[in-house]
This record gives sequence, structure tokens and C-alpha cells, in this order.
Amino acid sequence: MKIGIDKIGFYVPNLYVDMRELATARGIEPDKLTIGIGQEKMAVAPFTQDTVTLAANAALNLLDEADKKAIDLIIFGTESGIDQSKSAAVYVHELVGLASAARSFEIKQACYGATAGIQMAKGHIALNPDSKVLVLASDIARYGLNSPGESTQGAGAVALVISADPKIMVLEDKSAYHTLDIMDFWRPSYSDTAFVDGKFSNEQYILFFETVWKQYRAKSGLAFKDFEALCFHVPYTKMGLKALKPTLQAEGTKEDQERILENYQKSIQYNKVVGNIYTGSLYLSLLSLLEQTAGLEAGSRIGLFSYGSGAVGEFFTGILQPDYQNHLNSTQHKNHLSARRKISVEEYESIFRQELPIDGSTIELDTSKDLAPICLVGMTENKRQYVNKQRMA
Repeated sequence: MKIGIDKIGFYVPNLYVDMRELATARGIEPDKLTIGIGQEKMAVAPFTQDTVTLAANAALNLLDEADKKAIDLIIFGTESGIDQSKSAAVYVHELVGLASAARSFEIKQACYGATAGIQMAKGHIALNPDSKVLVLASDIARYGLNSPGESTQGAGAVALVISADPKIMVLEDKSAYHTLDIMDFWRPSYSDTAFVDGKFSNEQYILFFETVWKQYRAKSGLAFKDFEALCFHVPYTKMGLKALKPTLQAEGTKEDQERILENYQKSIQYNKVVGNIYTGSLYLSLLSLLEQTAGLEAGSRIGLFSYGSGAVGEFFTGILQPDYQNHLNSTQHKNHLSARRKISVEEYESIFRQELPIDGSTIELDTSKDLAPICLVGMTENKRQYVNKQRMA
């Protein structure tokens, strides 16, 4: 049975900060951000958006009525969830209008969560071929104002429908994975910003790629010549390149290097203007590759490297399907990104400092400037309140 990605789409907030302006405000040479780490814009979530609404908006743009009836499993990967008990998947289930006969839960392992969800989805479809699974990857990356990690923040969500006989990509059976208990990045429950050992995390990311690539090569017998492109989890767009280049130069032919490096650049175009979205970063990269590369043919094999600090890594692969381009939402995504509004560094800082009450008091939020269909409208009795504006029309 062929199982894989039937649909894929993303949603990001309608606000962003220009990285050159952020660099100037922080007394940093702008090229250190735009060239050094490869970031141009950083998505900023307004106070009326959280990980639930970002994911719900991504799903709302993607699903039709047939999908909603067929989906019987919703898996939500995040490392910036909004509740220690109730899963974000349950909120999305109601906001999007999915069938009640469904399983819904949240999964966490840093930026690896959505990949874990996809692998679980494959098993579910193998047992239930007529079902579909909605996998959501949604995060708001926060390191703190003036922190070393500030320039690798971002916000957004990717939604994927996993099914039998997928229209976009069949996921192959062989994969390689690796777990090691390390402290390269973490966020305790008492903190709303993350902690990171940047140099150590970069080293581990590279080591994990080398490890799982070697394992995958031994399992599959495949080499770089068998791949049209490789996509990476990209907390910043130069990170994947740091891991890829040494191994590619050691093992790949000149032709392999030119092809894979060219397609790598296509795969990071969305990430450059969105920033780090944690669990969704790999899949935003995949979308960028598919929607920015005209020459990718059906039958092409794409490699995917997923890394979640702490740490778990996996390398797996997919085969593009006939006419896959007809099932992408390239124009919608292009228009969505171009319609965003640039805000000043001062506006970004003001948004960053806003906090919801933690004492059970009521707050009502003004959503009139938020163009998203699904928004956070407030809190009452320690409960977040959401609205789907399309139901009010």
C-alpha cells in the first residue's frame, strides 16, 4: 500500500519584522543575520494568535468537506503548547469542524514532534486504508528580547493530510533514527522562553545528520545520486547547509553537489521570510522546495532530515507523485506571504511583552485587526476563548 502526503499547506501570522532593522536596533551588523544565518524576515504572532489558532488556520485553508469526514485521527506536534493537560488537537478538531468519531492528541519532542506524528499516521493508515490523518505542526519560537537566540525566532504552522494513494508524495518504508539524552535546547514548564546552548546544539545537529545518513545509506543502499533534493529542519537557513556540505562533498559527485545544493536553496525560500517555526520548519522547507522548483519531476526522491533537540533525529524519504503540482496551493501561499504587514522593532517588542492573565481573571482581546479566520478572543475562568469568524458570517 502506498501511504504519504495527500495535502500540505501552511499558515503564518500577518506580521513580520525585517531582520536588517532588528540587527540595527541590536547594534549588530545586518549581514550577520541576512547572510551569516540566512534570515530576511521574522514572523511575529499578534496577541490574538497562538499555536492553536495558527494550526487551525492552516488546516482550515487546506481541508474540504470530504477530508473532514474521512479524518479520524488528529496529531498535533508542538513544543509551545498552551495547556499541560488538554491537547491542542482537541481545540483544532472543534474549530475546523472535524467528525466526532476521531482520536485527537498532542505529541512533543522539540522540533521532531510532527515527524513522529507522520510516522504514527502511516501506521494508522496501514490498518485503516480508508481513513485520513491530519498532522499539525505549530509553534511560536521565543528566546527573549536581546537574547542570543532572538534572531532565530518565528511563528507559524504546517498542516498535512496523510492518506493511502496520496496525491503529492509517497513516503518510503525505510528510515533511520537516533536518540541521545543531551541538553542542547530546552524549555522548562515555568519559562515562556527557551534555553539553548547554541554552539553545542549546532554540533549535535550536524552529528545527528551524519549518524542517521550513514544508517540510512546502510539500510537502503542508496546514495546522493539517488536523490533529487534533500530538505532539512532549519531553525535558521544556514543550519542545514552546515550539516549537508561536508558529507555531500565527501560522497557526492560534482553533478550531485550542484543539483542538491541548488535545490537546497529553493527549499529555504519560505523559511528565510518566516523564521523558525520549530516542529513545522522541515515541512515548510519541503513546501518551499515543491512550490519554488519548476523542474522537479514525478518520481523524484526527496530526502528529509528531522531534528528535535534533546535529542531525536530521523532521515526518511518520499517519492513525488504524478501531477503533484496540481495539488499544491502555490498561489495562495505566495499571496499570503506577500500580504503580510511589516512592523517596527518597537511594535514587535510591545507584542512580545504582552501576557495573558495567570490568575483566572477575564480578558477580552480586540481581533478587528487580525485578518485570520480563527483567532484567540480572550480568557475567562482560566479558559482560552476562540472564535471561527467564518461561522459568524
